[in-house]
Amino acid sequence: MAERMLQFVRLSQQTPDKRAAAERKADFGEIYQRFSAERATEQASRCSQCGVPFCSIHCPLNNNIPDWLKLTAEGRLEEAYEISSATNTFPEICGRVCPQDRLCEGNCVIEKGFDSVTIGAVEKYITDTAWEQGWVKPPTPVRELAHSVGIIGAGPAGLAAAERLRARGWQVTVYDRYDRVGGLLIYGIPNFKLEKEVVLRRAEQFAKGGINFVLNCRVGEDISLAEIRAKHDAVLIATGVYKARDIGGPGANLGGIVPALEYLTASNRENLGDHVPEFANGTLNAAGKRVVVIGGGDTAMDCVRTAIRQGAAAVTCLYRRDKANMPGSMREVANAEEEGVHFSWLSAPEGFEGENGVVTGVRAVKMHLGLPDATGRHQVEPIPGSGFTEPADLVIKALGFDPEDLPTLFGEPGLTVSRWGTLTIDRRSMMTKLDGVFAAGDIVRGASLVVWGIRDGRDAADQIESYVLAKASSPALAAE
Repeated sequence: MAERMLQFVRLSQQTPDKRAAAERKADFGEIYQRFSAERATEQASRCSQCGVPFCSIHCPLNNNIPDWLKLTAEGRLEEAYEISSATNTFPEICGRVCPQDRLCEGNCVIEKGFDSVTIGAVEKYITDTAWEQGWVKPPTPVRELAHSVGIIGAGPAGLAAAERLRARGWQVTVYDRYDRVGGLLIYGIPNFKLEKEVVLRRAEQFAKGGINFVLNCRVGEDISLAEIRAKHDAVLIATGVYKARDIGGPGANLGGIVPALEYLTASNRENLGDHVPEFANGTLNAAGKRVVVIGGGDTAMDCVRTAIRQGAAAVTCLYRRDKANMPGSMREVANAEEEGVHFSWLSAPEGFEGENGVVTGVRAVKMHLGLPDATGRHQVEPIPGSGFTEPADLVIKALGFDPEDLPTLFGEPGLTVSRWGTLTIDRRSMMTKLDGVFAAGDIVRGASLVVWGIRDGRDAADQIESYVLAKASSPALAAE
């Protein structure tokens, strides 16, 4: 079967067909079509099967990408799924939302003139086929164990840990403040990137496998951390980061200036069929409005593209650096441009204008790039006399997220935080300062990618298992 591979010398890179911008911006459906079996086989066969696979090295999960590409090229899809799911709890989600252009595909060793293998689209094809064929099974253990873990947060990190421990026979309970399982996968990422059925079907599988979900539960209010610790052998905090970074300046308190997550959550809830008063009354609805989004990351791209679909009169993204230095996925920027988003590069907000307490514009200044700083990123400096006003009826702040004050919320001063507000853990054991309480995901590393949350959750599951087994085998430790 070796002759099936190395086809990059004769086959060009092809991505899945993308719906035309005029069509896709009229709804919230995913914009990429699924690969046909023939197309997926062809693209998988372009893999060079290199001896040092940079795609795997630069994947946070170290997915065995060349292996499942080869199996796909040979038509052995069930085996490809088994290899893919062995290292990734949610391959169907990563295939949709991972910034492959910065990770696996961006580090493909095939010369750039040939263009990389379309890894993400093949990953999505493999797992969607697995669901259709019934190869995806609940995490049902071979035998039940008495060990119990309580997980706070039903996002990528918490769910990854829950699945891993449940498959080994643990009794797993996941506590989450939302009414659905998935965290930002449900309420933060728009449908055009990740349709919610993709997340909900996994949640159903986990429940069938015996994972217990306690939803609409706020730790610190409905139940204390101390009570959760008393119920379980170990606890994992995987709450993510939700507090929006703010922006000051004159007029920052005007109406019509909203955080990105509030805006995206309202849109996602409305698409799920929930009644959202803030959407109905127009507070968090862009229809007919001039929208300005401040920020340059993937969340900003989610906001501008959501506003387009809500029928905004105009959508502008203000970013203080240029396109080349934008932290968001270039693929997402291209999609936004196709859909009619205007980008005001090298523009930084200084304040806001308004009438009758409501925003009417963003005062901004043009910037120029200076010398690189210690991280390699170019510093930005304002250009004197270059101020301008961008008209706006709705301003969305997409400047990133910070952790909430968990020691205060949970009523546990023993939880210590870093100077960035993230939970402090022992980097080797992943345990906080509280015995038997671990932490993983964004609450430790800060706002990051879904794939890093999955990696952290899987690693935390291993550390929790090691801790509980060691304690059970040592009378001295168990007595503590």
